[in-house]
Amino acid sequence: MTARLSIGEFSIMTRLSKKALRHYHELGLLEPAQTDPDNGYRHYDTSQVRTAQVIRRFRGLGMPVPDVKAMLSAPDVETRSEIIAAHLGRMEHQLGETQQAVAALRELLTPAPEPISVELRQTPATLVAAISETVALQGITRWFSEAVTEIWAALAVAGEAASGPSGGLYSAELFTEERGAVTVFIPCPQSMGAGRVRSLELPAAEWAVTLHTGRHRAIDRTYGALGSYVAERLLGVDGPVRENYLPDGPDGLQRTEICWPVFQTSAR
Repeated sequence: MTARLSIGEFSIMTRLSKKALRHYHELGLLEPAQTDPDNGYRHYDTSQVRTAQVIRRFRGLGMPVPDVKAMLSAPDVETRSEIIAAHLGRMEHQLGETQQAVAALRELLTPAPEPISVELRQTPATLVAAISETVALQGITRWFSEAVTEIWAALAVAGEAASGPSGGLYSAELFTEERGAVTVFIPCPQSMGAGRVRSLELPAAEWAVTLHTGRHRAIDRTYGALGSYVAERLLGVDGPVRENYLPDGPDGLQRTEICWPVFQTSAR
């Protein structure tokens, strides 16, 4: 047997405020059992308490209202579980981003790093297997991972071996406009093409090069130090920044060469 409840009683039982209950009513997420046509008072039923508690729990976990609505109206357990699993995946992704942000903030509290070591380097024209596209900065990590995987797969199918470490060229617009041209490449002495992968000759260039050791999340500090080195010596020229992804060091840390385009005015 169920009983009729005022909105105040229902609010106390479910820990949902009157404001939240009115909002969920307007959204069609939790409609009262009865609404008085004369005064607009909302009345709920005790059978709705469990539903309200479920809504409060999932909204507290950040699930969007449309997903909560879809979960409550799911025709079977499997569909309901898929909706919950999808939201769990988003939460885990957000948690990972938060953990990276916390680690980056802690690194800013550490003493300033030692001055970087910079090498002025000339690279000859190089034939590479590459994928070039205009990419949004926000999605660069996933795009890069998929592109590198695709290039390695194309090399394997063609029976070709890499002649150097993988790398990337990043246009200034990627950073200044949050969208720009990106080329990810793997040196390969033979011309080839498969899917998005195309042979490309990287032109000869001059660079100021330094090594970043560790996770990519802290690479901005190395970029800042190298960019300052180049600017203070009036060496910089227009062009994409290059990154070379070297094998991990003996300590297991990632190693990335950052190459800033320069115009040399004296011998090394």
